[in-house]
Amino acid sequence: MARSMIRMRGNSQKAVDRSFKRRASFSKTAPLLVMLAPVLIYYIVFKYIPMLGLVIAFKDYNLIDGILKSPWVGFDNFRLLFSNPQSLNIIRNTLVLSTLSVIVGFPFPILIALLLNEARVKWFKKSVQTLVYLPHFFSWVIVGGIVLTVFSQETGIVNTVTRYLFGIEIPYLYQNTSWVAIFLGSGIWKEAGFSAIIYLAALTSINPSLYEAASIDGASKLRKIWHITLPAIRPTMIILLILAMGRIMEVGFDPIFVLQNSAVKDVADVISTYIYTMGVQNGYYSLTTAMGLFESFVGLVLVLSANRVARKFGQQLW
Repeated sequence: MARSMIRMRGNSQKAVDRSFKRRASFSKTAPLLVMLAPVLIYYIVFKYIPMLGLVIAFKDYNLIDGILKSPWVGFDNFRLLFSNPQSLNIIRNTLVLSTLSVIVGFPFPILIALLLNEARVKWFKKSVQTLVYLPHFFSWVIVGGIVLTVFSQETGIVNTVTRYLFGIEIPYLYQNTSWVAIFLGSGIWKEAGFSAIIYLAALTSINPSLYEAASIDGASKLRKIWHITLPAIRPTMIILLILAMGRIMEVGFDPIFVLQNSAVKDVADVISTYIYTMGVQNGYYSLTTAMGLFESFVGLVLVLSANRVARKFGQQLW
């Protein structure tokens, strides 16, 4: 009897201790939960609830019947989408421009970070950092104005110089190849510097003794970069590449809308501008929602595939 009473008192004490620990743990995490609440509300209201509207991709949606009463049409919108040569051309343009943006643009932030990391004169390093970060804060309207100022056929700086020196002018913005090059270059100029911040942060985690040991062994700058710096930032590179793969079908509306013109429609018409033109301006809501759903699905598949490949090298995101 006495032993059972002692055991009951012990269990009761343990229960009190657990309750006290839970209250203490909750009191510590409560401020963090309060800070997290606005973020959760934002994602629920503006990201997850709007996903319910994707159902109109499988309906013949009209404003009078609304989402719930519009008739179901199954996959008819997708069949219409993939049987239309214009839609296939738009998907191809999106894939080509996005893939080129990733392939061409991905190494530039790494290169900028490596060069800035090697700079030893402080004022020069800060000046260059400010200059390469600055374009990120420009809107695409400003970038479009700068591109026109530089490459316009009649009044552009480049054509003014070539006309004065060689008597020739080239319609850079009205030829498919040169337009794609300008589109990629303007995107790199705008974002590469700001994207380099992440790599610069990763570079600060490298142990300086590794560079000192390499110097004693007589390693050159390039050897140190190849054998120490690049392996150290490899996990960051893989994570950013996986995230970039998720946006492979998302060229972005602003840069295309600002820089495109009717002469380069064959290569400049992409999914985002198609959704704006057909969905917002012409009212084909179901068709453009089907296109958006297809875009998201391909992005999801690419992210999962990239993460699967990264897992083989032990650098997966999850």
